[in-house]
Amino acid sequence: MPSFDTVLEPDFVEVRNAVDQSNKEIGTRFDFKGSSAKIELKDKDLTLYADSDFQIGQVMDILVAKLAKRNVDVRFLDTSAKVEKIGGDKVKQLVKVKAGIESDLAKKIQQLIKGSKLKVQAAIQGDTVRVSGAKRDDLQAAIALLRKEVTEVPLSFTNFRD
Repeated sequence: MPSFDTVLEPDFVEVRNAVDQSNKEIGTRFDFKGSSAKIELKDKDLTLYADSDFQIGQVMDILVAKLAKRNVDVRFLDTSAKVEKIGGDKVKQLVKVKAGIESDLAKKIQQLIKGSKLKVQAAIQGDTVRVSGAKRDDLQAAIALLRKEVTEVPLSFTNFRD
């Protein structure tokens, strides 16, 4: 039975490269001379450090530009965390890199597919959603539907089996 997996997975090699390039640019830019601005990557979390709220915004802009150059969708970044003050006049912000489909989004995808009247089934399997059906054309229609309806995250479709 033909099937495919719907996943949410960034290319972490490219994310690391973008972080490294951003840190290099921050080190050479005149407006960051003498500041403690930097970006750290640990597992799936980015931590942005700077001297002020304005500089945090600048660091974020540099990171977004470097990610875009490396074809990493910026919708992978969860910037909902507030800017926190740390010792002295320094600030930091935690930015999470989304990986794996959360249960709310998985349920939304499953409901979309059920409501579409396509002859396919969606099953939540951990942090992926497996979609299977009898015809390849139905699966391609399901992919088109998901690309059109789910715009808040950059879904990818892997493991297409015939």
